[in-house]
Amino acid sequence: VHPQDAASLGVADGDKVILGNPRGEVRLHAKVFDGVQPGVLISEGIWPNEAFEDGRGINTLTGADSPAPYGGAAFHDNKVWMKKA
Repeated sequence: VHPQDAASLGVADGDKVILGNPRGEVRLHAKVFDGVQPGVLISEGIWPNEAFEDGRGINTLTGADSPAPYGGAAFHDNKVWMKKA
């Protein structure tokens, strides 16, 4: 999480946060890092669902639906919101 985004949400490094979208929610710990652009969140997808507090991994937020405008596959790009847990 970029420091500006974290500050605007009252999130500090190590805080529990919830990422979500219409597909679901995932609980993570925030890592504040100025090496990412404001408005962009990064989460590694290497952990199995069981490694997450609620048993729902980051792929909960990813769908199999075709992205606009012409279909195909969408990888590594999902619109999400974030709030402090």
